[in-house]
Amino acid sequence: MEAIRAFFARISAAIQRFVNQIKRLLGTWLYRLVALAAGQERADSWANWLTAKRQQSRHFWHSLVDSSSAYYRPVMTAWKVFFFGILFVVFYIFCVETNFLYLMGSMPSVEDLQNPQVAQSSEIYTSDGVMIGKFYTENRTPVPYDRISPNLVKALIATEDIRFYQHSGIDYKALAAVAAGIVTGGTDRGGGSTVTQQLAKKLFKTRRRDSRGLLGKVPLLGTVVYKTKEWLTAIKLERNFTKEEILTMYFNTVDFGNNTFGINTAAKTYFSKDPDSLTIQESAVLVGLQKATTTYNPIRNPKRSKERRDVVIGQMAKYGYLSKQQADSISALPIELKTNFTAPYDGSANYFKNAVVRFVEKWGEENGYDLYTDGLKIYTTIDSRMQAHAEDAVTEKMRALQREFENHWGSKNPWVDERGQEITTFLQDVVKRTRRYQTLAAKYPNAPDSINFYLNRKDTMTVFDWKTSGKMTVYWSPMDSLNYYKRILRAGMMSMDPYTGHIKSWVGDLDYEFFKYDHVKQGRRQPGSTFKPFVYATAIDDSLHNMSPCDQIQDRPFEKRYEENGEEKVWRPRNSMGTFSYVNMSLRYALAQSINSVTAELTDQVGPANVVKYAKRIGINTPLKPVPSIGLGPFDVTLYDMVASYGTFVNGGTYTEPILVTKIEDRNGKVLDEFVPETHQAISRESAFLMVQMLKGVVESGTGSRIRWLFPEVAKNGNELGGKTGTTSNNSDGWFMAISRDLVVGAWVGGDDRSIHFRTTNLGEGAKTALPLVGSFLERVYKDKTIGLERGPFPKPTFTVSKSFNCPNPVFPRDTIETYDDSLEVPTRIQFDVQPIGPQAPPPAPIGPQP
Repeated sequence: MEAIRAFFARISAAIQRFVNQIKRLLGTWLYRLVALAAGQERADSWANWLTAKRQQSRHFWHSLVDSSSAYYRPVMTAWKVFFFGILFVVFYIFCVETNFLYLMGSMPSVEDLQNPQVAQSSEIYTSDGVMIGKFYTENRTPVPYDRISPNLVKALIATEDIRFYQHSGIDYKALAAVAAGIVTGGTDRGGGSTVTQQLAKKLFKTRRRDSRGLLGKVPLLGTVVYKTKEWLTAIKLERNFTKEEILTMYFNTVDFGNNTFGINTAAKTYFSKDPDSLTIQESAVLVGLQKATTTYNPIRNPKRSKERRDVVIGQMAKYGYLSKQQADSISALPIELKTNFTAPYDGSANYFKNAVVRFVEKWGEENGYDLYTDGLKIYTTIDSRMQAHAEDAVTEKMRALQREFENHWGSKNPWVDERGQEITTFLQDVVKRTRRYQTLAAKYPNAPDSINFYLNRKDTMTVFDWKTSGKMTVYWSPMDSLNYYKRILRAGMMSMDPYTGHIKSWVGDLDYEFFKYDHVKQGRRQPGSTFKPFVYATAIDDSLHNMSPCDQIQDRPFEKRYEENGEEKVWRPRNSMGTFSYVNMSLRYALAQSINSVTAELTDQVGPANVVKYAKRIGINTPLKPVPSIGLGPFDVTLYDMVASYGTFVNGGTYTEPILVTKIEDRNGKVLDEFVPETHQAISRESAFLMVQMLKGVVESGTGSRIRWLFPEVAKNGNELGGKTGTTSNNSDGWFMAISRDLVVGAWVGGDDRSIHFRTTNLGEGAKTALPLVGSFLERVYKDKTIGLERGPFPKPTFTVSKSFNCPNPVFPRDTIETYDDSLEVPTRIQFDVQPIGPQAPPPAPIGPQP
């Protein structure tokens, strides 16, 4: 006992010496500061005055109390401990609140408390109100209190904080019980943390390493610091929010495992329910997860999850939320899950969603928002019903086309050169462009045999099954997979409202899971004859030429000598059937039949540079060069630009930029930004009207007339359509563009590489490959009365049309027609018999190209 007293005496003396030294140090520095500020004489005067007052105070104090009493020193010590203890607590709280000298780490501000920010998933909506995607770092969509089941609230309070409605953030009784348990060694002492404290910890990350400060990194001291932060934050939360608001924030904040955050996502993920529909036992499962999301996960550890659920149910019975009979009955039930995991690219419109994500990410960088954490509501232009019809049309028609492609090639490989000969090294060349090959080449830079071994090593994999448009599991090598995928034709289709620029459907390829490359906006391919309308629009709109649809040009061989890169070249285009009629034909007829010779002659008359200028003005944004062949579409373009450009013709000559997003709201519904398309007058209204009439001719009696008799639904009730087919060299690309009074649709079909294609134009032309996609889509859309897309004629002009567009058909003689044989470079004579055609005639064998 004496040793202990001596020890404490030494400690007390050491503390006293330390305090005295601090006092002397403070006194010395205070004296020096006063001396500097007021002078030495005044400093001495004040020091003497303070000393005298101190001595007077001591005399006064000793006159009131008996300092020689045995109780004097213990009483004074107790008062000092109390007084300095109060000062220490106040100073400690001050240090925690202000992060004094960066010792304690940051605390949430009042603004943080009033506007707590948690990572919240952003949602993408269609124009008809369907949510098609969520993007997040934490999959969370908050709900209000009235959408949280009372069963959840009761389960949480009974399990985590039974005095929730009585305390003000800190449950002192629970803390006392914990302390008593520690002292007595009790194992069932429970936890002292309230729901409000747990919310403070989860909401403001009070234990995060970057918010601890210097003292917070000291092991034992760090625990005291972050616990203090939780207590202080909990008290502030209780002052700023009601109990219901605290419960709402808690349920919307917590982690329920499996990348599900917040009760709304958890209810949908585990039970496919809204949170207000959860039963008692389902609520107990989710509340039980709060102890450990992995240990008590009902998917990974169903046995432990049931045990924890029964504990929660027992707590509810203990505190009167359930009767013992109810608790026993519910505990006897198994856990019945109905899982529904969602990923950002589940469902439809995935290529469109990807384009929206890129748009919003760029917008977010410019405006200080994060798509993945800020809980944005993104309202898009797409129509979910039209998108579904577009995807179904592409799936159905491409499946049939792929079957025809397989039958066409049989056992032969479909990759051939310009002479039609198989490219024997095709797969070996293509594989070198793959990421797998590049990874292997980096790993085995001087070991081609090792690379070859891994490329040909078989393993189980899941691939796209074009026969079912689903998946299939195969035992293939990477080379087997490449060989399979390269045989599959690809496609893209997009539709747009030509007046608003609103994109209504977007199909980038066959299946986003297997084919990430988007053939709407990423893919660039030669448009072939679908580029011809830009030549005709130039001839009609340009004031220097000022031509009309009924002006005539002779269908005859065309030759153009020009210089490219210092080399003189000669260009001699051929019509698709290899023949020339030598007949004068109107521009309207030449476009309808896609006569290459007339387009080449017209391009030469208006000038290739002028065609490029008009194509850019009308909507083509990819690089173009003013070469003689520009009118036949030799340069790569995107389907996205082509659809927008054809919309210019329908919209009275006004180019309207396609838009994906109409507005973006924050998590509280406040509109952050609204988007309208950029527009400009590209051609005159009269020129646009005349172009529509010419494109109508393509569908009425030209290369696009197949759509009327293959899909009769699109021509019902006097519905008018215009369009243009397109096919490139060796049938590598098939195109079809369609216009109606309310919608512009475009489709492209082709191989992943240009060397993969049909061998004959009869099978590979755009009228056979791309047109069926557009026709099937339009037929479905018109049949769907919920969309409200009405059939009807194009709007009549409200202005005077000065140029004629009802042109007579050319008369073809029944004698001979010259054709140009490139191998001989001289005209040869062949017999050719053609019947004249008109708008009411059945579709004949076309005269011109079938691009």
